[in-house]
Amino acid sequence: MVEELARVYIIPLRKAKRKPRIKRASAAIKIIIEFLERHMKTEEVKIGKELNEFVWKRGIHRIPPKVKVNARKRDNVVYADLVE
Repeated sequence: MVEELARVYIIPLRKAKRKPRIKRASAAIKIIIEFLERHMKTEEVKIGKELNEFVWKRGIHRIPPKVKVNARKRDNVVYADLVE
């Protein structure tokens, strides 16, 4: 029996605004991964395609201030998708 844990998080991305303009979107992705590792207590996080495109939608410079994520943990791997 595979046990699955599902949660919805609102992850603030304001810290990525402190980075240089050419590194903001990649810094935001790293913030999402670190947040989910810390809160879901795992080492491996997979980012969904829609979530990645949402962060990168307005380019590398203009990231969203926060993102709502649906996180599912299965077999010590967290799968993160965008909540619509």
